[in-house]
Amino acid sequence: MRRLAIWTLLMVLVPAVGGLAAEKPDVLFIAIDDQNDWIGCLGGHPQIKTPHIDKLAARGTLFTNAHCQAPLCNPSRTSLLTGRRPESTGIYGLSPSFRSVDGLKDIVSLPQHMRRNGYKNFTTGKIYHGPIGRGKKDDEFDVIGPGGGVGAKPDKKLVNTPSNNPLVDWGTFPHRDEDKGDWQITDWAIKQLDGSHTQPFFLSVGYFLPHVPCYVTQKWYDLYPVETLKLPPVQRHDRDDTPRFSWYLHWKLPEPRLKFLEEAKQWENLVRSYLASTSFVDAQIGRLLEALERNGHGKNTVVVLWSDHGWHLGEKLITGKNTLWDRGTKVPLIFAGPGVAQGGRCSRPAELLDIYPTLIDLCGLPAQSELEGHSLAPQLKDAKAPREWPAITTHNAGNHGIRTEDWRYIRYADGSEELYDMQRDPNEWTNLAKDPQHAATKTALQKWVPVKSAKPAPGSQHRVLTFEGGKVVWEDEPVGENDPIPEL
Repeated sequence: MRRLAIWTLLMVLVPAVGGLAAEKPDVLFIAIDDQNDWIGCLGGHPQIKTPHIDKLAARGTLFTNAHCQAPLCNPSRTSLLTGRRPESTGIYGLSPSFRSVDGLKDIVSLPQHMRRNGYKNFTTGKIYHGPIGRGKKDDEFDVIGPGGGVGAKPDKKLVNTPSNNPLVDWGTFPHRDEDKGDWQITDWAIKQLDGSHTQPFFLSVGYFLPHVPCYVTQKWYDLYPVETLKLPPVQRHDRDDTPRFSWYLHWKLPEPRLKFLEEAKQWENLVRSYLASTSFVDAQIGRLLEALERNGHGKNTVVVLWSDHGWHLGEKLITGKNTLWDRGTKVPLIFAGPGVAQGGRCSRPAELLDIYPTLIDLCGLPAQSELEGHSLAPQLKDAKAPREWPAITTHNAGNHGIRTEDWRYIRYADGSEELYDMQRDPNEWTNLAKDPQHAATKTALQKWVPVKSAKPAPGSQHRVLTFEGGKVVWEDEPVGENDPIPEL
């Protein structure tokens, strides 16, 4: 009897005794492409309808001040899934894949770490940028579902934008929700949840919308009538106190400027399409979470929901990403499930880079010493737990944004700066970098600016900016200090 009591005590105190490991939680890993904070629980837009994401946030912990490591798909997702910052890897553009770069190709990614520690990995939709993990020889996932993407398309573009890029389009046309890529990947993911599982699963589901083209069916578009639509707040001379270098980060892009949207009378259409796309994705997430509960996985599944970066819809006179302001860096980040407090709202700065070490803690996996993020486990237990690190976003070598609870500081590669009081000026309309009253604040934030940034990795291209010897080069084309800003 005494031996039995001692054995029972050991099983309680020690996670693994005699090779019997404590049960690991399942993981549902939900990614949304180009989703800014226009989510109901984040309050980024007063009219947005996202009941299912809001419900997930209520049963878990919502990070209200979470930011990406790079405001662009490939470097952001590479950072999240490898646990390394862009300035460490040199992955800044839409190419290359880190798996093709010497010194990076053997990094143990988050999915690999899960697999090597007892998880069966399922994936569908966009998780990595590009084909990483979807090839037959790739060592990332066990079961690979449909790639998702746009799905149904109109016969021709709905909006003629200056770039004429086929992806830069939005609006509604006759089609079915069931023909959209995001519906189809949800169907596939639900089938995996409906199946039987003999080992813990890591199910990653990557939604395409609200990435352009923002094509929606009429019922979602009608949720946001143009007669009552609220456009994002814009200050017409917003860029007058920002450095010219801020324009170089998005010098020539497929996404149009606000000037085009207004002249073409497309601003309302784009905002409606983005809001509608977000509500459609929310509905798919609702279907997914219903299947999770229906199959009895709810109590033992860690759900993490994230987006790779934000998106401008007229703010700072632009649309798209590629900026170091809040609209370009702020993202939804939610954890729910075992080990996570319910109803938590954490305003501490958080980074997407923190997801990898956080899942290690929540799933009881071996530590990875090379990770550059910090576990959010303390904040998942107590949303008010202190956190010493700011959120750091990098866009191309030498350009960094530092975000604390109260401040945003930006330093560009040429040394120019921006400083915003985020409590009094959440729209970042007044640059205080040259105000002597805030010199001490600026000095305190400067210590977080990375000392070194790796040069762009070999094969870097698409939205790559370099600054060397006083010369600015955007996508292999020199930019003169007096060249007119495109499309203004």
